[in-house]
Amino acid sequence: MQALFYMDMGQNDSKEAVQLFCENFVTSKRNLPFFLELTNGVIEAMPEIDSAIERFSSNWKISRMSIVDRNIMRLAVYEMLFRKDIPSKVSINEAIDIGKKFGTKESGAFINGILDSIRIALEEKK
Repeated sequence: MQALFYMDMGQNDSKEAVQLFCENFVTSKRNLPFFLELTNGVIEAMPEIDSAIERFSSNWKISRMSIVDRNIMRLAVYEMLFRKDIPSKVSINEAIDIGKKFGTKESGAFINGILDSIRIALEEKK
């Protein structure tokens, strides 16, 4: 989430931005492959992810959401769409916890409402 936040703030989601973030902030070589998969995956699928978030948010454009909230949701939606080994409810619960820690008082409920709606729609497609 912090890497996506960094790139969102700088409006730069290039490979160089990911590498710069890693050089300065990623300390665990063991977690680096998973970090890169999530970060690069979100960047590559961002149009699809943002479209899903906007579709299930009531009158909220992605650009109007807090940078923290939208990047937390981007990660969770990426996991829900592309990481079948991670249960959707786990992704949602982690997103809510991160939102409570880094977002506002309302972030947890806001994130939960949108992500749960996406989860339900994905389950109905199966």
